[in-house]
Formats: sequence, C-alpha cells, structure tokens
Amino acid sequence: MSESPESPQITPEAVESAVDAALAAITAASDTAQLKAARAAHIAEGSPLAALNAGMRRVAPEDKAVFGKLIGQGRGRVAQAFAARETELVEAETAARLEAERVDITAVASRARVGARHPLTLLQEQVCDVFVGMGWEIAEGPELEHEWFNFDALNFDEDHPARQEQDTFYVDPASRHLVMRTHTSPVQVRSMLDRELPIYVLCPGRTYRTDEFDATHLPVFSQFEGLVVDKGITMAHLKGTLDHFARQMFGPEAKTRLRTNYFPFTEPSAELDLWHPTFKGGARWIEWGGCGMVNANVLRAAGIDPEVYSGFAFGMGIERTLMFRSDVQDMRDMAEGDVRFSEQFGMVV
Repeated sequence: MSESPESPQITPEAVESAVDAALAAITAASDTAQLKAARAAHIAEGSPLAALNAGMRRVAPEDKAVFGKLIGQGRGRVAQAFAARETELVEAETAARLEAERVDITAVASRARVGARHPLTLLQEQVCDVFVGMGWEIAEGPELEHEWFNFDALNFDEDHPARQEQDTFYVDPASRHLVMRTHTSPVQVRSMLDRELPIYVLCPGRTYRTDEFDATHLPVFSQFEGLVVDKGITMAHLKGTLDHFARQMFGPEAKTRLRTNYFPFTEPSAELDLWHPTFKGGARWIEWGGCGMVNANVLRAAGIDPEVYSGFAFGMGIERTLMFRSDVQDMRDMAEGDVRFSEQFGMVV
C-alpha cells in the first residue's frame, strides 16, 4: 500500500488517533457552542479526519477498499457520537431555559393583593338602582343632624325613649341640640322642605345608635328609607312598592306582609315581614323593617297640607338585608375590615 508524498499517511493508528481526538472533544463539550467548535475542529473541512479522507484520492486502487472502510467506519463513529451528544445538550439547554422561565402558579403572587368593594356599598347601590328604575330620586343629608330634624319634625315627643342618651349620641355642647342621626328619616323631612311635590325619594346612608357591638347590632349601621308624598296615596301603593322591591332583592317568589305596630312618624304603622323563599333552613317569614302612611303631623311640620296630600314611608337596614341575601351570620364581619369577607362577594367595580 502506498500514497503520494503530499497526502497524510493513512494508517489504522492515524485514523484511530483522529477518531479518539474527535470523540474526546465531543464528550468534553458542555454546551452546544462548544460542540459546534468541536465539530469544526474534528469533523468539518480541514479537520484530521477530513484530511485523511481527502488523501483517499491518492491511494492506489487496490488499497482503496481497505482504507476507505477504515476511514468510513471512523467517521461514522464520530458522526454518531456527535448526533447523540447534540441531542443530549439541546435537551439539557431546553430544560434549563424552561426552568428559568417557569412560573409557579401555585405560589402567592408577589404583587400587592387587590381588594374588593365592600358588600354593603354594593348592596346599597343595587337598592338605589331598583328605585331609580321606578323613577324615584336618591336623597342624601348630613349625618350630624339637628334634633328638630331627627325627632321633633318626625312627631317624637320630648319624653320619647329614643331621645334619651342611652339610645342616641348627643354632641357637646347640649345647647346646640346636635345628634348623630339615629335614622335617615331626617333626609325625608329635608326632602319635603326642599323639593316640589310630588316627592318620590329613597334616602340611604349611615346612622348611629348606642347599641352594643355584637352579632346582630352595630353602633354605626346603614339604612335605606323611602318616602312618597303625592295626591291619593294609599297603603295599597305602599304594599305594591314593597312587594316589587322584595322580588328584586330576593327573587320572584319573595313577598311581604304587614303587621300592625306603632311609630311616631307614621299612622297607620306596620312591621314589614319578608317571605324569604331561599332562607337557610327553609322558607319563612322574617321581620325586615317598618313602614306606614306618613303621619299628618309630619306633613304639617314640612308645610304640606295633609287634607290634599298623603304619603307612605318605609325603612330597612342594609346590614340586615345583606344577612338575608347572603346568609351572613355575624354583623361584626361587615365592620371589622377583613378583605377576605369582601372578596366572597366578587371583584365588582
């Protein structure tokens, strides 16, 4: 066997040495960039194996088969090792990249928690929407109120229990006759004084009483009260309005009933009961609020002739309504400011 002087000497040792060097470089490559460099040095044009293969054209014809098989087998081993290592490195790099970009969806978000609007605010807006849809107006007034608007104009006698300090927050000095309003009824009086007749208003807002802070009472709570003053108004109008409102709040099967009671500002007066069809534990009647025809003395205090005009009024607690609608067992949950309570009612904007 012989070849030209310019060609590298083809021997089993030379082929094995080039193959070993190539395999070592391939194995040592720790990433695809190093593997690419190893390919250029040991497989591509100009590499020892490529030079040996190029020397085949100068080998005597009778020796080509032997040397061709020797070099072909060596190049095949290197190519196979390169492909295997390339697959291994690509998979490792892909896995590392995915791990670096991985987002743990079970982890607590690093950003600040988004809160939720308070369910009492949401419910108050829903109540207002119902009455605005009937053509009523929403009326507001001061929470620090004069005693005349809170009591006198509403036909409360001077010795009425509600006017005692154990029930009402009075503001010093007493000579100013200022109280934290105990209901939103003063807004009804202001509406009768300020607005043209007829009047159809809903008066929502915070109220204050010296109640204990417990599961069924809050010293600061919310009410919505309705007032209608027009010609020819009767209890039938009151009952129809309350039935419609109950259905809007509690579903088509909800209804109301009236039980005789006494309030200074209405005559006749009634307790308002709600038939709650989805109440936990079974459908039942529940006391919801108070209502009645506006007392003639209240109309006169506002300068309205009771011989010409009549009206009805009603009032319910927003907290109590929320308890009925959403099966809230403890009013204190509504006042303690825990965002987890509000989140139960949805992220409503």
